[in-house]
Amino acid sequence: MSAVSSTQVSPAPGRGVALVAATAAAAILGSLATHGGADAWHWLHWVCKPLATCLIFLSAWRVTRPVSEVFRRRMLFGLAFCLLGDIFLMLPQDLFVPGLASFLLAHVCFIAAFSSDVRFAARWQPWLGCLAFGAGMAVLLWPGIAPAMRVPVLAYIGVLATMAGQALGRASWLKAQGDARAACARSAGLGALLFMASDGLLAWDRFRAALPWATLYILGTYYAALWLLARSVERHRAQVGGR
Repeated sequence: MSAVSSTQVSPAPGRGVALVAATAAAAILGSLATHGGADAWHWLHWVCKPLATCLIFLSAWRVTRPVSEVFRRRMLFGLAFCLLGDIFLMLPQDLFVPGLASFLLAHVCFIAAFSSDVRFAARWQPWLGCLAFGAGMAVLLWPGIAPAMRVPVLAYIGVLATMAGQALGRASWLKAQGDARAACARSAGLGALLFMASDGLLAWDRFRAALPWATLYILGTYYAALWLLARSVERHRAQVGGR
């Protein structure tokens, strides 16, 4: 592959980071400041929560040097399902199951992206760690999960752990091969871990015990996860002209 000139670069992400951070902070503030009713603060949450995800989606869509078009397309589908899940979970009705299904489909898309350039389960160690974490969460949450919800929740935990295991395994595999894409893969791996942390906090708050300032921790780790996953679409400068 021929080298790409230094003028063909993606827009600097600094401005995008600031905009996403401000929008995510507004979504968190709108939720924390709401006292049960659909007041002005709650409207801030309703507007800014999906808007932050939309901005993250756009940051991945606008990348000019993607790892590959297949990888970007699958990541964009995953981010789109995350946006759908955001909308389901923030509405006043109890749409937890549709929201759960949306995020499950998002993780399926992420798994497909992480398997597009590294074979499925290329490294077993990260898989073991992620599956062990998922199993531990399932055991701890089990008493608080309604019988009708147990199968969907267990299915989601399994897919989430698979996504994180594949992301981390991909990063490890590419690093071992000396592949320049390992830098992008590390971002995806960290994003996957933060996604597990966010979902773990959400599940604990819903099924085990209410957490103080739960929205701050859940959405803070969630948006950081989405941002890292979106940035993993971009091929680093060191990769241009490489594999």
